[in-house]
Amino acid sequence: MQTISNLIGGVAVQSTSQRTAPVFNPATGEQSAVLPLSTAAELDDAVAAARAALPDWANTPPLRRARHMFRFKHLLDANTDRIADAISAEHGKTHGDAVGEAQRGIEVVEFCCGIPQLLKGEFSRLVGPSVDAHSIRHPLGVVAGITPFNFPAMVPMWMYPVAIACGNTFVLKPSEKDPSASGVIFELFREAGFPDGVLNIVHGDKEVVDAILTHPYVKAVSFVGSTPIAEYVYRTGTHAGKRVQALGGAKNHMVVMPDADMDKAADALMGAGYGSAGERCMAVSVAVPVGEETADKLVESLAPRVRALKVGPASDPEAEMGPLVTKEHMQKVLGYIDSGVEAGAELVVDGRGFKAQGYEDGYFVGGTLFDRVTETMRIYKEEIFGPVLSVVRSPSYDHAVKLINEHEYGNGTAIFTRDGDAARAFADHIEVGMVGVNVPIPVPVAYHSFGGWKRSLFGDHSIYGPEGVHFYTRLKTITSRWPEGIKSGAVFNFPTMN
Repeated sequence: MQTISNLIGGVAVQSTSQRTAPVFNPATGEQSAVLPLSTAAELDDAVAAARAALPDWANTPPLRRARHMFRFKHLLDANTDRIADAISAEHGKTHGDAVGEAQRGIEVVEFCCGIPQLLKGEFSRLVGPSVDAHSIRHPLGVVAGITPFNFPAMVPMWMYPVAIACGNTFVLKPSEKDPSASGVIFELFREAGFPDGVLNIVHGDKEVVDAILTHPYVKAVSFVGSTPIAEYVYRTGTHAGKRVQALGGAKNHMVVMPDADMDKAADALMGAGYGSAGERCMAVSVAVPVGEETADKLVESLAPRVRALKVGPASDPEAEMGPLVTKEHMQKVLGYIDSGVEAGAELVVDGRGFKAQGYEDGYFVGGTLFDRVTETMRIYKEEIFGPVLSVVRSPSYDHAVKLINEHEYGNGTAIFTRDGDAARAFADHIEVGMVGVNVPIPVPVAYHSFGGWKRSLFGDHSIYGPEGVHFYTRLKTITSRWPEGIKSGAVFNFPTMN
């Protein structure tokens, strides 16, 4: 059985840790690999390798760094299916969904090919008599990323390409549930010609996380995961003096107005609610139809679609939804469905007890649809992260907006309507970081930035795009005056334009 190695200083390094974690194929329930849970000392080795590579890399001209990114992107494009296979084997998502994940990550690498444009400073001539001012952006140094299981290729590529293109070196701690995709991409990274130590991968659990958060030479930490852990990462990292961006959980609502096309709204909810088995922080898990008639039409349109969902392993080309990532997570999602039934929600489609033929030991949950969910129920308040869609009936547009604005999460939301006034008002007044108008999953393209509000994001910077460049660099402003403009004699007043 394969034992997964760390990747430090450009080479595979077998961990000496006595603690290990199993890696499973979620479609079969069979163990596929052993993952040693690295020690804090091994994290030290990775940081040392990143520090050794930093001076030369930080002083490499930005255009030359960008050329490495061009080569990297070309290799990623040529190996997309291979990356997708690694994702599906350990996460379980369908091949098409895994290809989409890889492509969205590659788009960030493509954005990084143009980063020299964003690293330019500003210049002002004559800010005072014979005085000029200009600004430059410096890399931070060694930075780190801690990434989740649901996007084992894309989310790391939201982090390290931006950081590295800005002149930093990087230590990545992938999820221990599906670590292999990062290793496949690392091979392509090396093939693209990046110097050894610019990117390092250390596998592990909380011991490595805590070592990253407190390490004196790690200057910044990026994190994506659940809100409780995001808050822990933010508080611990900032207490240690680090710059931290920590993206947390979500409970994304989609408002369906009475004038919406019900078939199109239902199709959108199917993809947004059940794609990747609901294991997306941008998954729509709450549908909010406005008015009873709208709700009746929506549920009537949704129910047969949910019942007809094709659930199966990634090897099935007709599968629309795969298994959940682990047995433990499957049991957690089933517990939420039980909770909804006990709370009195109407279970329209029950995904419990689903078994895929030939894959009876896989971690499958069928598509589940609840109607008449209320704000007091756990299935409404908490992030389920599974193929469970809740319909919360709203008597009015204003009530729907209030419902969303009062929720603790503010990651993504959407409205489906033909009314431009309603759409514009919704986009303007909703207290959520990413908004879709007739777009169910409004994940920004790579040259914008991704980030929620409220308890969906801890820190001042969203991830990737221009915000990512600002996060991974720091500003320096230089004010200069040359001797011919300097009058003799000391000046003791605070300097001004006069």
